Amino acid sequence: MNFRQRSDKTEILDDPSIPFADIRQNMQELDFINTWLGGHQITIAGVKKLAGSRRSFSVCEIGCGGGDNLLAIHRWAQKNGFEVSLAGIDINQNCIDVAKDKLSGLNAELISSSYELAIPSSKPDIIFSSLFCHHFSDEQLCFMMKWMADNASLGFFINDLHRHPLAFYSIRGLTAAFSKSYMVRNDAPLSVLRGFSRKDWRGILGKAGVVSYDIKWKWAFRWLVTSANC
Repeated sequence: MNFRQRSDKTEILDDPSIPFADIRQNMQELDFINTWLGGHQITIAGVKKLAGSRRSFSVCEIGCGGGDNLLAIHRWAQKNGFEVSLAGIDINQNCIDVAKDKLSGLNAELISSSYELAIPSSKPDIIFSSLFCHHFSDEQLCFMMKWMADNASLGFFINDLHRHPLAFYSIRGLTAAFSKSYMVRNDAPLSVLRGFSRKDWRGILGKAGVVSYDIKWKWAFRWLVTSANC
């Protein structure tokens, strides 16, 4: 395995012909992984850092899938006395339908669209993505970083994977043993190979013209990248 540079191999999830029942199983298992390996806590850490002392703010997730991250943010906000309006953007209408059911009754706007074409009803304070960026090439990510910076009032953050041998072999073994989803068994280790080093992030952000940012390593083998608008 070559861990020195990002893999350009395509994940099964990126095939638009995949049946949604298989995608749903994939989303359920990813939510379990995010819950038990701290992925949701990393997302909440990104929200807290950019929100600062504000008690009321808006958050928009691109590539929101079934809305699990937005639900985790809502539960954290409700528990800690924050007022948060939520928005989610995903190109897959089936995912948006799942998110609508999951977030029913909450202050949430959900849009089925490619993120760069979506027009939320109001400019969000914070834009973020979680396990979304590794699906894109470095060139596509440069555009994404610019878009996030231009369309968020306070700033943006990214929660994504650290490309590392221990992360790769650990998740490959765990998913082979316990996953019921062929997508997870294939895509989870491949996602690590499509993940990032600190050097990768510095290069992508630099090419995007983002000069104010912070890159923090988080357990388990994640990066929290934050950029606050000055």
